[in-house]
Amino acid sequence: MKIIPPFYPIVYVRGYAATMQEIEETSATPYMGFNMGSTKIRQDHEGKIIRFIFESPLIRLMKDESYIDTFRNGDYISEDEEVTAKSIWIFRYYERVSEDIGEGKRLSIIQFAEDLREFILRIKKQVCGTDGEALKNFKVYLVAHSMVGLVCRTYIQNICVNGTGDKEKDKQLELPGDSYIDKVFTYATPHNGIDVLGFNVPDLPFDKVDVRNFNREYMKEYLNLPKNVERVDTLNGTFHPDRFFCMVGTNHNDYGAFFGLSKKGTGTMSDGLVMISNAAVQSSPRAFTFRTHSGQYGIVNSEEGYQNLKRFLFGQVRIDAKLIVNEITLPIPIQQLKDDGKKIRASYYIETTGQVRGANYFLHERKVSQGSAILQGYDEMVKDQKPVYLFSGYLDKRSKTKNSRDTALAFAIRVAIQVPLYEVDNKFWFDNHFPGGYVIDETITFHLFYLDGKLNSIKYSLASESGMGQANKFPEIRKLDNDGIEITIPLGFKQGTANPPRPGFRGSLLLTATKWNE
Repeated sequence: MKIIPPFYPIVYVRGYAATMQEIEETSATPYMGFNMGSTKIRQDHEGKIIRFIFESPLIRLMKDESYIDTFRNGDYISEDEEVTAKSIWIFRYYERVSEDIGEGKRLSIIQFAEDLREFILRIKKQVCGTDGEALKNFKVYLVAHSMVGLVCRTYIQNICVNGTGDKEKDKQLELPGDSYIDKVFTYATPHNGIDVLGFNVPDLPFDKVDVRNFNREYMKEYLNLPKNVERVDTLNGTFHPDRFFCMVGTNHNDYGAFFGLSKKGTGTMSDGLVMISNAAVQSSPRAFTFRTHSGQYGIVNSEEGYQNLKRFLFGQVRIDAKLIVNEITLPIPIQQLKDDGKKIRASYYIETTGQVRGANYFLHERKVSQGSAILQGYDEMVKDQKPVYLFSGYLDKRSKTKNSRDTALAFAIRVAIQVPLYEVDNKFWFDNHFPGGYVIDETITFHLFYLDGKLNSIKYSLASESGMGQANKFPEIRKLDNDGIEITIPLGFKQGTANPPRPGFRGSLLLTATKWNE
Protein backbone atom coordinates (compact mmCIF):
# COMPACT_ATOMS: atom_id res chain seq x y z
CA MET A 1 0.00 0.00 0.00
CA LYS A 2 1.15 3.56 -0.65
CA ILE A 3 3.43 5.19 1.92
CA ILE A 4 3.36 8.98 2.15
CA PRO A 5 6.08 10.38 4.45
CA PRO A 6 6.02 11.42 7.23
CA PHE A 7 3.08 9.11 7.98
CA TYR A 8 4.74 5.79 8.72
CA PRO A 9 3.39 2.97 10.90
CA ILE A 10 3.88 3.62 14.62
CA VAL A 11 5.11 0.81 16.88
CA TYR A 12 4.49 1.41 20.57
CA VAL A 13 6.53 -0.54 23.10
CA ARG A 14 5.59 -0.19 26.74
CA GLY A 15 7.95 -0.04 29.68
CA TYR A 16 9.32 -2.25 32.39
CA ALA A 17 7.24 -4.63 34.49
CA ALA A 18 9.17 -5.91 37.50
CA THR A 19 7.20 -8.74 39.09
CA MET A 20 5.34 -11.59 37.44
CA GLN A 21 2.08 -10.05 38.70
CA GLU A 22 2.92 -6.81 36.88
CA ILE A 23 3.78 -8.80 33.75
CA GLU A 24 0.40 -10.53 33.91
CA GLU A 25 -1.37 -7.20 34.39
CA THR A 26 0.55 -5.75 31.45
CA SER A 27 -0.24 -8.72 29.20
CA ALA A 28 -3.92 -8.44 30.13
CA THR A 29 -4.25 -4.98 28.55
CA PRO A 30 -4.58 -4.71 24.74
CA TYR A 31 -2.69 -1.43 24.27
CA MET A 32 -0.24 -1.86 27.16
CA GLY A 33 -0.74 1.69 28.47
CA PHE A 34 -0.76 3.59 25.18
CA ASN A 35 -4.53 3.97 25.61
CA MET A 36 -4.20 5.39 29.12
CA GLY A 37 -5.12 9.04 29.46
CA SER A 38 -5.37 11.34 32.44
CA THR A 39 -7.72 13.90 33.92
CA LYS A 40 -5.39 15.78 36.24
CA ILE A 41 -2.72 18.43 36.00
CA ARG A 42 -0.83 18.55 39.25
CA GLN A 43 -0.88 22.31 39.73
CA ASP A 44 -2.55 25.49 38.63
CA HIS A 45 -1.09 28.90 39.50
CA GLU A 46 -2.15 28.37 43.13
CA GLY A 47 -0.72 24.86 43.34
CA LYS A 48 -4.11 23.14 43.27
CA ILE A 49 -4.88 20.04 41.25
CA ILE A 50 -7.17 20.87 38.35
CA ARG A 51 -8.95 18.80 35.75
CA PHE A 52 -7.59 18.47 32.24
CA ILE A 53 -8.80 15.59 30.09
CA PHE A 54 -6.10 14.02 27.96
CA GLU A 55 -7.65 11.13 26.09
CA SER A 56 -4.39 9.15 25.58
CA PRO A 57 -1.74 9.10 22.85
CA LEU A 58 -3.63 6.35 21.03
CA ILE A 59 -6.93 8.22 20.83
CA ARG A 60 -5.26 11.51 19.96
CA LEU A 61 -3.28 10.00 17.08
CA MET A 62 -6.54 8.56 15.76
CA LYS A 63 -8.38 11.88 16.14
CA ASP A 64 -5.61 14.23 15.05
CA GLU A 65 -3.80 12.19 12.40
CA SER A 66 -6.42 9.58 11.31
CA TYR A 67 -4.31 6.62 12.41
CA ILE A 68 -6.01 3.27 13.04
CA ASP A 69 -5.24 0.53 15.53
CA THR A 70 -4.45 -2.98 14.27
CA PHE A 71 -6.63 -5.25 16.38
CA ARG A 72 -9.58 -7.05 14.75
CA ASN A 73 -11.78 -9.90 15.97
CA GLY A 74 -9.77 -10.61 19.07
CA ASP A 75 -6.26 -10.47 17.55
CA TYR A 76 -4.01 -8.49 15.23
CA ILE A 77 -5.35 -7.97 11.74
CA SER A 78 -4.84 -11.23 9.82
CA GLU A 79 -1.36 -11.53 8.29
CA ASP A 80 -2.81 -12.01 4.82
CA GLU A 81 -4.58 -8.62 4.94
CA GLU A 82 -3.06 -5.34 3.84
CA VAL A 83 -2.97 -2.51 6.37
CA THR A 84 -2.66 1.24 5.82
CA ALA A 85 0.67 2.86 6.63
CA LYS A 86 -1.17 5.16 9.05
CA SER A 87 -1.52 2.37 11.59
CA ILE A 88 -0.54 1.89 15.24
CA TRP A 89 0.94 -1.44 16.29
CA ILE A 90 1.37 -2.52 19.91
CA PHE A 91 4.44 -4.70 20.35
CA ARG A 92 3.16 -7.06 23.05
CA TYR A 93 6.59 -8.37 23.94
CA TYR A 94 5.71 -9.33 27.51
CA GLU A 95 3.08 -11.78 26.25
CA ARG A 96 5.76 -14.46 25.77
CA VAL A 97 6.81 -14.05 29.40
CA SER A 98 3.28 -14.37 30.79
CA GLU A 99 2.47 -17.58 32.65
CA ASP A 100 -1.16 -17.31 31.55
CA ILE A 101 -0.80 -16.87 27.79
CA GLY A 102 2.92 -17.26 27.14
CA GLU A 103 5.87 -19.45 28.02
CA GLY A 104 6.12 -18.28 31.63
CA LYS A 105 9.85 -17.69 31.27
CA ARG A 106 11.74 -14.42 31.48
CA LEU A 107 13.55 -13.32 28.34
CA SER A 108 16.63 -11.15 27.86
CA ILE A 109 16.74 -7.70 26.27
CA ILE A 110 18.38 -9.26 23.22
CA GLN A 111 15.56 -11.81 22.86
CA PHE A 112 12.99 -9.01 23.03
CA ALA A 113 14.95 -7.17 20.32
CA GLU A 114 14.89 -10.27 18.11
CA ASP A 115 11.12 -10.45 18.59
CA LEU A 116 10.87 -6.79 17.63
CA ARG A 117 12.65 -7.58 14.36
CA GLU A 118 10.12 -10.30 13.56
CA PHE A 119 7.28 -7.92 14.42
CA ILE A 120 8.60 -5.14 12.14
CA LEU A 121 8.99 -7.57 9.24
CA ARG A 122 5.37 -8.58 9.72
CA ILE A 123 4.30 -4.93 9.57
CA LYS A 124 6.35 -4.47 6.42
CA LYS A 125 4.61 -7.40 4.76
CA GLN A 126 1.12 -6.23 5.71
CA VAL A 127 1.66 -2.58 4.82
CA CYS A 128 3.63 -3.06 1.60
CA GLY A 129 2.49 -6.40 0.20
CA THR A 130 4.27 -6.79 -3.14
CA ASP A 131 4.24 -3.06 -3.98
CA GLY A 132 7.84 -2.36 -5.02
CA GLU A 133 7.67 1.37 -4.35
CA ALA A 134 6.18 0.82 -0.89
CA LEU A 135 8.82 -1.80 -0.05
CA LYS A 136 11.51 0.68 -1.07
CA ASN A 137 10.09 3.45 1.14
CA PHE A 138 9.01 1.34 4.13
CA LYS A 139 9.94 2.70 7.57
CA VAL A 140 8.34 2.70 11.01
CA TYR A 141 8.40 4.96 14.04
CA LEU A 142 9.36 3.41 17.38
CA VAL A 143 7.68 4.98 20.43
CA ALA A 144 8.99 3.48 23.64
CA HIS A 145 8.52 3.99 27.37
CA SER A 146 11.12 3.32 30.05
CA MET A 147 13.17 0.10 29.72
CA VAL A 148 11.96 -0.69 26.24
CA GLY A 149 13.79 2.29 24.83
CA LEU A 150 16.78 0.07 25.60
CA VAL A 151 15.15 -2.80 23.68
CA CYS A 152 14.80 -0.43 20.71
CA ARG A 153 18.45 0.59 20.99
CA THR A 154 19.51 -3.06 21.22
CA TYR A 155 17.53 -3.74 18.07
CA ILE A 156 19.24 -0.86 16.22
CA GLN A 157 22.74 -1.06 17.72
CA ASN A 158 23.16 -4.81 18.04
CA ILE A 159 20.64 -7.07 16.27
CA CYS A 160 20.49 -5.17 12.98
CA VAL A 161 24.28 -4.78 12.96
CA ASN A 162 25.42 -8.23 14.11
CA GLY A 163 22.42 -10.51 13.66
CA THR A 164 21.44 -13.14 16.21
CA GLY A 165 24.39 -15.49 15.81
CA ASP A 166 22.07 -18.20 14.46
CA LYS A 167 22.47 -18.51 10.67
CA GLU A 168 19.02 -20.01 10.12
CA LYS A 169 17.34 -17.36 12.26
CA ASP A 170 19.35 -14.57 10.62
CA LYS A 171 18.22 -15.73 7.19
CA GLN A 172 14.61 -15.78 8.33
CA LEU A 173 14.90 -12.32 9.93
CA GLU A 174 16.96 -10.81 7.07
CA LEU A 175 19.86 -10.05 9.40
CA PRO A 176 22.16 -8.20 9.51
CA GLY A 177 20.14 -5.61 7.66
CA ASP A 178 18.21 -2.36 7.52
CA SER A 179 16.48 -1.51 10.80
CA TYR A 180 13.55 0.08 8.89
CA ILE A 181 13.42 2.77 11.58
CA ASP A 182 12.82 6.39 10.56
CA LYS A 183 12.58 7.96 14.04
CA VAL A 184 12.64 6.87 17.67
CA PHE A 185 10.83 8.66 20.51
CA THR A 186 11.48 7.57 24.08
CA TYR A 187 9.64 8.53 27.25
CA ALA A 188 11.67 8.31 30.49
CA THR A 189 14.14 5.72 29.22
CA PRO A 190 17.22 5.13 31.44
CA HIS A 191 19.65 5.44 28.54
CA ASN A 192 22.58 5.59 30.95
CA GLY A 193 21.17 3.09 33.41
CA ILE A 194 19.50 3.61 36.78
CA ASP A 195 21.22 5.03 39.84
CA VAL A 196 19.89 4.66 43.36
CA LEU A 197 21.41 6.66 46.21
CA GLY A 198 24.16 7.69 43.81
CA PHE A 199 25.16 4.15 42.80
CA ASN A 200 24.41 2.22 39.63
CA VAL A 201 22.08 -0.71 40.32
CA PRO A 202 24.04 -3.96 40.72
CA ASP A 203 24.19 -7.04 38.50
CA LEU A 204 23.14 -9.64 41.07
CA PRO A 205 23.39 -13.43 40.60
CA PHE A 206 19.82 -13.96 41.86
CA ASP A 207 17.79 -11.26 40.13
CA LYS A 208 14.10 -12.11 39.93
CA VAL A 209 12.97 -8.71 38.61
CA ASP A 210 15.60 -8.06 35.90
CA VAL A 211 17.21 -5.10 37.66
CA ARG A 212 20.48 -6.04 35.93
CA ASN A 213 19.02 -4.61 32.71
CA PHE A 214 19.91 -1.17 34.11
CA ASN A 215 23.45 -2.05 35.21
CA ARG A 216 25.89 -0.23 32.95
CA GLU A 217 28.33 -3.13 32.58
CA TYR A 218 25.54 -5.45 31.47
CA MET A 219 24.08 -2.72 29.25
CA LYS A 220 27.38 -2.58 27.35
CA GLU A 221 26.89 -6.23 26.41
CA TYR A 222 23.39 -6.03 24.96
CA LEU A 223 23.91 -2.55 23.44
CA ASN A 224 27.05 -3.75 21.69
CA LEU A 225 29.28 -1.04 23.21
CA PRO A 226 33.03 -1.12 23.89
CA LYS A 227 33.88 -2.18 27.43
CA ASN A 228 36.00 0.91 28.02
CA VAL A 229 33.18 3.46 27.57
CA GLU A 230 32.15 5.21 30.76
CA ARG A 231 28.62 6.18 29.76
CA VAL A 232 26.28 3.88 27.85
CA ASP A 233 23.95 6.57 26.48
CA THR A 234 25.55 6.52 23.02
CA LEU A 235 24.16 5.19 19.75
CA ASN A 236 27.73 4.41 18.76
CA GLY A 237 27.31 5.62 15.16
CA THR A 238 24.51 3.17 14.31
CA PHE A 239 21.65 5.71 14.10
CA HIS A 240 21.61 9.47 13.64
CA PRO A 241 20.91 11.09 17.05
CA ASP A 242 18.90 13.88 15.37
CA ARG A 243 16.19 11.30 14.70
CA PHE A 244 16.13 10.02 18.26
CA PHE A 245 14.07 12.25 20.57
CA CYS A 246 14.17 11.85 24.35
CA MET A 247 11.29 13.06 26.54
CA VAL A 248 12.58 13.55 30.09
CA GLY A 249 10.40 13.59 33.20
CA THR A 250 11.29 15.81 36.17
CA ASN A 251 8.60 15.15 38.81
CA HIS A 252 9.82 12.68 41.43
CA ASN A 253 7.23 13.53 44.08
CA ASP A 254 4.19 11.81 42.57
CA TYR A 255 5.77 8.50 41.61
CA GLY A 256 4.82 5.64 43.90
CA ALA A 257 6.43 2.53 42.38
CA PHE A 258 8.01 -0.03 44.71
CA PHE A 259 6.00 1.44 47.61
CA GLY A 260 7.62 4.82 47.07
CA LEU A 261 11.15 3.48 47.55
CA SER A 262 12.24 4.41 44.04
CA LYS A 263 11.61 8.14 44.44
CA LYS A 264 13.36 8.09 47.81
CA GLY A 265 16.36 6.46 46.18
CA THR A 266 16.56 8.94 43.32
CA GLY A 267 15.20 12.18 44.83
CA THR A 268 15.11 15.46 42.93
CA MET A 269 16.51 15.80 39.41
CA SER A 270 14.65 12.61 38.47
CA ASP A 271 11.21 11.38 37.41
CA GLY A 272 11.05 9.21 40.54
CA LEU A 273 13.01 6.36 38.99
CA VAL A 274 15.34 7.70 36.27
CA MET A 275 17.77 10.54 36.91
CA ILE A 276 17.51 13.45 34.45
CA SER A 277 21.19 13.03 33.65
CA ASN A 278 20.56 9.43 32.55
CA ALA A 279 17.38 9.94 30.51
CA ALA A 280 18.68 11.00 27.08
CA VAL A 281 20.93 9.73 24.33
CA GLN A 282 24.09 11.73 23.65
CA SER A 283 23.59 14.58 21.14
CA SER A 284 19.89 13.79 20.76
CA PRO A 285 17.12 16.42 20.77
CA ARG A 286 15.21 16.44 24.04
CA ALA A 287 12.64 18.27 26.11
CA PHE A 288 11.72 18.18 29.79
CA THR A 289 8.34 18.04 31.48
CA PHE A 290 7.12 18.06 35.09
CA ARG A 291 5.80 14.49 34.92
CA THR A 292 6.62 11.28 36.76
CA HIS A 293 8.00 8.05 35.35
CA SER A 294 4.50 6.57 35.23
CA GLY A 295 1.21 6.61 37.14
CA GLN A 296 -1.63 9.13 37.08
CA TYR A 297 0.83 12.00 36.66
CA GLY A 298 2.93 9.92 34.26
CA ILE A 299 4.90 11.14 31.27
CA VAL A 300 3.24 8.90 28.65
CA ASN A 301 -0.32 9.87 29.55
CA SER A 302 0.37 13.60 29.35
CA GLU A 303 -0.49 16.36 26.89
CA GLU A 304 3.10 17.59 27.08
CA GLY A 305 4.48 14.21 26.06
CA TYR A 306 1.96 13.82 23.25
CA GLN A 307 2.56 17.27 21.77
CA ASN A 308 6.30 16.63 21.61
CA LEU A 309 5.68 13.21 20.06
CA LYS A 310 3.28 14.50 17.43
CA ARG A 311 5.48 17.44 16.45
CA PHE A 312 8.65 15.35 16.34
CA LEU A 313 6.97 12.81 14.05
CA PHE A 314 5.00 15.15 11.77
CA GLY A 315 6.19 18.78 12.28
CA GLN A 316 7.92 20.93 9.66
CA VAL A 317 10.42 23.01 11.70
CA ARG A 318 12.93 22.04 14.36
CA ILE A 319 13.95 24.62 16.96
CA ASP A 320 17.10 24.36 19.09
CA ALA A 321 17.79 26.80 21.91
CA LYS A 322 21.12 27.46 23.62
CA LEU A 323 22.20 30.10 26.13
CA ILE A 324 25.44 32.01 25.69
CA VAL A 325 26.83 33.57 28.86
CA ASN A 326 29.25 36.46 28.34
CA GLU A 327 29.28 38.05 31.78
CA ILE A 328 27.67 37.66 35.20
CA THR A 329 28.41 40.47 37.59
CA LEU A 330 28.79 39.77 41.28
CA PRO A 331 27.29 41.81 44.12
CA ILE A 332 29.56 44.76 44.96
CA PRO A 333 30.73 43.34 48.35
CA ILE A 334 31.49 39.96 46.72
CA GLN A 335 33.39 41.63 43.88
CA GLN A 336 35.45 43.59 46.40
CA LEU A 337 36.29 40.39 48.27
CA LYS A 338 37.23 38.73 44.98
CA ASP A 339 39.48 41.68 44.10
CA ASP A 340 41.13 41.27 47.51
CA GLY A 341 42.09 37.71 46.59
CA LYS A 342 39.34 35.86 48.40
CA LYS A 343 38.21 32.54 46.90
CA ILE A 344 34.71 33.03 45.50
CA ARG A 345 32.41 30.21 44.47
CA ALA A 346 28.89 30.46 43.08
CA SER A 347 26.45 28.20 41.30
CA TYR A 348 23.48 29.35 39.24
CA TYR A 349 20.15 27.77 38.46
CA ILE A 350 18.95 28.24 34.87
CA GLU A 351 15.20 27.98 34.40
CA THR A 352 13.71 27.55 30.93
CA THR A 353 10.28 27.01 29.44
CA GLY A 354 9.11 26.64 25.86
CA GLN A 355 5.55 27.03 24.66
CA VAL A 356 3.56 27.62 21.49
CA ARG A 357 0.81 30.16 20.93
CA GLY A 358 -2.67 29.16 22.04
CA ALA A 359 -1.54 26.22 24.22
CA ASN A 360 -2.23 25.48 27.88
CA TYR A 361 0.85 23.28 28.23
CA PHE A 362 4.61 23.65 28.02
CA LEU A 363 6.54 21.79 25.35
CA HIS A 364 9.49 22.13 27.70
CA GLU A 365 9.80 23.14 31.37
CA ARG A 366 12.66 23.20 33.87
CA LYS A 367 12.24 25.20 37.09
CA VAL A 368 13.89 25.59 40.48
CA SER A 369 10.55 25.06 42.21
CA GLN A 370 10.25 21.68 40.47
CA GLY A 371 13.79 20.62 41.31
CA SER A 372 14.78 20.41 37.65
CA ALA A 373 16.61 23.64 36.78
CA ILE A 374 20.03 23.43 35.12
CA LEU A 375 22.83 23.92 37.64
CA GLN A 376 25.99 25.67 36.40
CA GLY A 377 29.01 26.98 38.28
CA TYR A 378 30.29 30.55 37.85
CA ASP A 379 33.57 29.50 36.24
CA GLU A 380 31.83 26.95 34.04
CA MET A 381 29.41 29.54 32.73
CA VAL A 382 31.60 32.64 32.43
CA LYS A 383 35.14 31.44 31.78
CA ASP A 384 34.42 28.52 29.43
CA GLN A 385 32.01 30.54 27.25
CA LYS A 386 30.49 27.26 26.08
CA PRO A 387 26.83 27.56 25.01
CA VAL A 388 24.44 25.85 27.43
CA TYR A 389 22.01 23.57 25.60
CA LEU A 390 18.45 24.26 26.75
CA PHE A 391 16.08 22.13 24.69
CA SER A 392 14.78 21.20 21.23
CA GLY A 393 11.22 21.56 19.98
CA TYR A 394 9.23 21.14 16.79
CA LEU A 395 6.63 23.36 15.15
CA ASP A 396 3.68 22.10 13.12
CA LYS A 397 1.98 24.59 10.81
CA ARG A 398 -1.20 22.49 10.96
CA SER A 399 -1.48 23.31 14.67
CA LYS A 400 -1.68 27.07 14.21
CA THR A 401 -4.48 28.69 16.16
CA LYS A 402 -7.32 29.60 13.80
CA ASN A 403 -7.79 33.13 15.14
CA SER A 404 -4.13 34.16 15.17
CA ARG A 405 -4.74 36.43 12.13
CA ASP A 406 -1.24 35.96 10.71
CA THR A 407 0.85 33.32 8.95
CA ALA A 408 3.49 33.04 11.64
CA LEU A 409 4.40 30.00 13.69
CA ALA A 410 4.55 31.66 17.10
CA PHE A 411 6.35 30.39 20.18
CA ALA A 412 7.95 31.79 23.32
CA ILE A 413 11.00 30.88 25.39
CA ARG A 414 11.56 31.99 28.98
CA VAL A 415 15.10 32.16 30.34
CA ALA A 416 15.69 32.95 33.99
CA ILE A 417 18.84 32.64 36.09
CA GLN A 418 18.39 32.55 39.84
CA VAL A 419 20.82 34.31 42.16
CA PRO A 420 22.84 31.68 43.99
CA LEU A 421 24.25 31.41 47.44
CA TYR A 422 27.80 32.72 47.34
CA GLU A 423 30.76 31.11 49.05
CA VAL A 424 33.72 33.14 50.29
CA ASP A 425 36.73 31.04 51.28
CA ASN A 426 34.44 27.99 51.52
CA LYS A 427 31.92 29.72 53.79
CA PHE A 428 28.43 30.83 52.79
CA TRP A 429 28.00 34.58 52.46
CA PHE A 430 24.65 35.94 53.62
CA ASP A 431 25.40 39.65 53.99
CA ASN A 432 22.99 41.69 51.86
CA HIS A 433 21.83 38.48 50.13
CA PHE A 434 18.18 38.00 49.13
CA PRO A 435 17.46 34.34 48.33
CA GLY A 436 15.33 33.51 45.32
CA GLY A 437 16.18 36.58 43.26
CA TYR A 438 17.14 36.51 39.61
CA VAL A 439 20.02 38.01 37.67
CA ILE A 440 17.75 37.80 34.60
CA ASP A 441 14.17 36.73 33.95
CA GLU A 442 13.15 37.28 30.35
CA THR A 443 10.58 35.84 27.95
CA ILE A 444 11.28 36.08 24.24
CA THR A 445 8.42 35.75 21.75
CA PHE A 446 9.19 34.59 18.20
CA HIS A 447 7.15 34.74 15.01
CA LEU A 448 8.63 32.39 12.42
CA PHE A 449 7.40 32.68 8.85
CA TYR A 450 7.42 29.42 6.93
CA LEU A 451 6.11 29.83 3.39
CA ASP A 452 6.25 27.61 0.30
CA GLY A 453 8.43 25.09 2.09
CA LYS A 454 11.01 27.71 3.09
CA LEU A 455 11.98 29.44 6.32
CA ASN A 456 11.47 33.01 5.10
CA SER A 457 11.99 35.25 8.11
CA ILE A 458 11.68 35.60 11.85
CA LYS A 459 10.70 38.37 14.27
CA TYR A 460 11.08 38.57 18.03
CA SER A 461 10.53 40.78 21.03
CA LEU A 462 11.41 40.82 24.72
CA ALA A 463 8.58 40.81 27.25
CA SER A 464 10.48 43.31 29.40
CA GLU A 465 10.32 45.82 26.52
CA SER A 466 7.12 45.07 24.58
CA GLY A 467 5.02 42.79 26.74
CA MET A 468 4.12 39.15 26.15
CA GLY A 469 3.19 37.89 22.70
CA GLN A 470 4.60 40.77 20.67
CA ALA A 471 7.19 40.30 17.93
CA ASN A 472 8.40 43.55 16.37
CA LYS A 473 12.16 43.22 15.89
CA PHE A 474 13.99 41.70 12.94
CA PRO A 475 17.23 40.03 14.03
CA GLU A 476 20.22 39.45 11.80
CA ILE A 477 19.71 36.06 10.15
CA ARG A 478 22.56 33.69 9.38
CA LYS A 479 21.83 31.05 6.76
CA LEU A 480 22.89 27.49 7.57
CA ASP A 481 24.08 24.79 5.17
CA ASN A 482 20.99 22.66 5.84
CA ASP A 483 18.54 25.34 4.66
CA GLY A 484 18.10 26.49 8.23
CA ILE A 485 18.58 29.84 9.90
CA GLU A 486 20.36 30.97 13.04
CA ILE A 487 19.84 34.09 15.13
CA THR A 488 21.33 35.53 18.29
CA ILE A 489 19.10 37.52 20.67
CA PRO A 490 20.97 39.77 23.15
CA LEU A 491 19.85 39.37 26.76
CA GLY A 492 20.58 41.38 29.88
CA PHE A 493 22.66 44.55 30.06
CA LYS A 494 24.62 45.81 27.06
CA GLN A 495 28.35 45.36 26.62
CA GLY A 496 30.29 48.40 27.82
CA THR A 497 27.58 49.56 30.23
CA ALA A 498 29.27 51.94 32.67
CA ASN A 499 27.39 50.79 35.74
CA PRO A 500 25.91 47.34 35.07
CA PRO A 501 23.50 45.84 37.59
CA ARG A 502 25.15 43.85 40.37
CA PRO A 503 24.33 41.04 40.30
CA GLY A 504 23.47 41.12 36.59
CA PHE A 505 23.66 39.15 33.37
CA ARG A 506 24.96 39.77 29.88
CA GLY A 507 24.62 37.13 27.20
CA SER A 508 22.35 35.94 24.43
CA LEU A 509 19.94 33.27 23.30
CA LEU A 510 21.23 31.30 20.32
CA LEU A 511 18.32 29.95 18.29
CA THR A 512 18.43 27.72 15.22
CA ALA A 513 15.46 26.83 13.06
CA THR A 514 15.81 24.06 10.48
CA LYS A 515 13.37 22.35 8.16
CA TRP A 516 12.09 19.03 9.39
CA ASN A 517 10.49 16.09 7.58
CA GLU A 518 11.39 17.53 4.19
